[in-house]
Amino acid sequence: MSTSGLETLRETFAQGGFGRGIGRTLGLVGTDVAFGKVTLQGHPTPDHYNPAGAVHGGYVATMLDGAIALAVYSTLAADTRYSTLDLKITYLRPLTESSGPVRAEATVIHSGRTVASAEARLLDKDDRLCAHATGTCIIAGPQAV
Repeated sequence: MSTSGLETLRETFAQGGFGRGIGRTLGLVGTDVAFGKVTLQGHPTPDHYNPAGAVHGGYVATMLDGAIALAVYSTLAADTRYSTLDLKITYLRPLTESSGPVRAEATVIHSGRTVASAEARLLDKDDRLCAHATGTCIIAGPQAV
């Protein structure tokens, strides 16, 4: 049994993901994890489009929020409860199916006893910045490791 969020994420990413939840629904996978850093990858399809013919902002928001939350989790004990407190996203360019694979790279910028903050960038297959975000997670449980 894992004792840290980092160990849990390493094991989970090595097995191909959590096997359920929004990441599976959207086809997101974890490709890299280190203490305070996570990279998620996705392949947007027309199923993720909005009526205007581009990837829905909710897909981008979910990737960025997921990367931020998991980067925070990588700094915590495995049994720590945490949740997104806020998320601020700036969308810079639209995504389409031809943008992928896309990746969300998140890094923790502050980790305290009850609050942690991280920033994330969403990049397309050509490494162009498509969106960026900052987020804060509330920590309710054991102390950070």
